[in-house]
Amino acid sequence: MRHEAVKTVLSRKNKFTYKGDVSFTKLYNSNVFDDLAMRDFLSKEAYESVSKSVKEGKTINRKMAEHVASGMKQWALSKGASHYTHWFQPLTGSTAEKHDSFWEPSNGKAVEKFSANALVQQEPDASSLPNGGLRNTFEARGYTAWDPSSPAFIHENTTGRTLCIPTVFVSYNGEALDYKAPLLKSINLIDKAATDICKYFLKKVTSCSASLGIEQEYFLVDEAMFNARPDLV
Repeated sequence: MRHEAVKTVLSRKNKFTYKGDVSFTKLYNSNVFDDLAMRDFLSKEAYESVSKSVKEGKTINRKMAEHVASGMKQWALSKGASHYTHWFQPLTGSTAEKHDSFWEPSNGKAVEKFSANALVQQEPDASSLPNGGLRNTFEARGYTAWDPSSPAFIHENTTGRTLCIPTVFVSYNGEALDYKAPLLKSINLIDKAATDICKYFLKKVTSCSASLGIEQEYFLVDEAMFNARPDLV
């Protein structure tokens, strides 16, 4: 059985293809609105505002948010994106999205719009997340709020490209309906407590970064080899 599995594995042909002459080192991270992209598409003031928000938790004011939205839109359009979405992780074990188009009709023509309001907050339906029937009818809507600490990115598939904006998801009453909001709160509390302790030793410490993850290994095996393992099947 194992001999047949190995034979099947070796007979498979690589189906992965990439059209274009771009190297993988240049392709990597190319669809992420990272630090380099922000420097290219944001003004100095807007870039510094986002950086302070990420590193120090500073609030981005409405004026700077407009600049960030404009720069993010230009970057997304340069990547061929036609839509944008607030991307969040509700308590369902999966992700959710609320899509809108950059294009809006105006005097018989189409214009590209993406304001600070669209970037900062959206109102997706929360009546069935994580499950239905727990809130009053007028409390069914939820709110997604932009999280600057996670960079926006372009999601590409056969139907087109979409600008995905990582957000937190809360209910009408401000209750967390996702996995990210509690995580950000806990990180903020750890940062504050650790910074207070560090200041006993070094007064100029302004913040601490916490990193913790459950160690888990994943193994990618060929289907034929998988089927040859009774303990896995």
